[in-house]
Amino acid sequence: MNVSSKFKVLALLALVLTLFYCSSDDASEATKPDIGISATITNFGDIPVLSVSDAQTVAVTSTNLTADLRIEASANFEISSDNSTFLGNLTIPASDANAGSKTLYVRFAPGNNAIGAISGTVQFKSSGAATKTINVVGTGVSITPFIVVNPDSLDFGDVTVNQISDARAISVNGDNLETDITVITTAGFAVSLDDVTFGNSVQISAENANNETIIYVRYEASNVGEQLGTLTVQNQEADNVSINLRGTGLPVVYNYQTFNGQRLAFGGGYNQSATQTFNLHPDVTNIETVKMYVKLRCPAGGCDEWDVYANVKVLDNDSGELYEIGRYITPYWNDNSQLPRGFEFDVTDFKSLLTGATELRIRTECWNADGYEVSVDFDFIEGTPDYPYYAVSRVLNYDDWSSSGVPYGVSHSFDLDKTISIPGNAESTHLRTIISGWGHATPYDAGGRGCAEWCYRTHSIKIDGANTFDHYMGPLGCASNPVNNQNPGNWRPDRAGWCPGMAVPVRTDTFNSSMAGSTFNFEYDYEDWTTDGQSGNAFYATSTFVVVKSNTPISKPTVTD
Repeated sequence: MNVSSKFKVLALLALVLTLFYCSSDDASEATKPDIGISATITNFGDIPVLSVSDAQTVAVTSTNLTADLRIEASANFEISSDNSTFLGNLTIPASDANAGSKTLYVRFAPGNNAIGAISGTVQFKSSGAATKTINVVGTGVSITPFIVVNPDSLDFGDVTVNQISDARAISVNGDNLETDITVITTAGFAVSLDDVTFGNSVQISAENANNETIIYVRYEASNVGEQLGTLTVQNQEADNVSINLRGTGLPVVYNYQTFNGQRLAFGGGYNQSATQTFNLHPDVTNIETVKMYVKLRCPAGGCDEWDVYANVKVLDNDSGELYEIGRYITPYWNDNSQLPRGFEFDVTDFKSLLTGATELRIRTECWNADGYEVSVDFDFIEGTPDYPYYAVSRVLNYDDWSSSGVPYGVSHSFDLDKTISIPGNAESTHLRTIISGWGHATPYDAGGRGCAEWCYRTHSIKIDGANTFDHYMGPLGCASNPVNNQNPGNWRPDRAGWCPGMAVPVRTDTFNSSMAGSTFNFEYDYEDWTTDGQSGNAFYATSTFVVVKSNTPISKPTVTD
């Protein structure tokens, strides 16, 4: 055989081998096991637990399977070959699976605890074939009867007694209920379905029980102070739901404006004092507290640059005397606008005088034409007073001016000894004193503290000769006074019992017994000290009153020299 013939034989042999092997590969691919699925599975939606959804279909076309086709559904999903019998898994013999397209059915079957969004899979498996997976999802809805409310608490804040708060809305939403919902409030609160008619309970009908219902709740303040309550939402099939309620009853307050921007000054056509009659609250038997507020404003030209003595007095019609009900020291250079209502005084002790037509006098010891614009108003606050009847008498009234007080450190003729007789029906007796020192008399105390503005002293009230009550004239923390816009005044150092730009404290001394029907001797005793006369005089402006209270009408105590 020649060379050419040999090459032809080899080429023919190569062609035969190529055709043989290619034919073998195609046959292998054609016989490989395969699972083909065709499906568009959508969300099964909301399905009550222990119920089932409508089925959705999957088309399965398998070829060349040598082992059974196994379909496995994850928990809460089921499959079926006939849309009748559903199981968690299904087996189809290989011969049936290879016989053509099969329609299978998938459904969502949430168990008792499958509440909320539930995700799962359906897997198609056969030995030698690639596993195919379909993702499935549905939402399990509880069938347990329950009630949901929002919000779970309400705070109505402050409401004046005998007034009603604005209504607040609450959403009530039941589920799986077959009977009415009843909503009940405790005392002090009321509920409504329409925000018009309120009562202590309302009913949501069974046909609306499983829908959202808006109810309205309000606070009906009947007492002073914090009121706690509960709104209960109940149904015989579901657990009760409670909402905490809270409101605070504010007392009824009657406000009376008296002096309003009254200019007090010395010179320039102004006076240091003003007196006027005002009509105040007509009946004080149900008034628990009387507050007085003194507001200072600077005139257009500015305020007095000094800290000066000032007070407010009320006329006692029986004696014709003016009783000091509040004392304050003005700020340097400024007013008291840092206090929203000015200086505050509790003047309840004088409520028997602060009723009907009442004469008041205001005074500031200004010695220039600037002075102040002074306003005074009163709050009469309703409530349950400790006693409905009060009476007050003057004991000491050395209080017109800073320098008209009791001289200190020298001999004087001021009468500090009194005899006091208490009415027989008194049920409580106390003394009320306001005192402030003036002057820089020497010898100085340590630190250069002259008397009586700067020197710390302890005074005593003697009852029948015995020291019974003490008044310490010590520091009050002047540097922390909220009326602190007093520059360039010397307002920060501590005085003896008072501060510039501050109300002078009231010192209340209550007897251990009612003192009913008793007569006793009173003496105000200043701590011993003697001036050397080298640096001016010292004074203690002092006012003391005796106050009695009773559950029956009571007369004034009698005070004699």
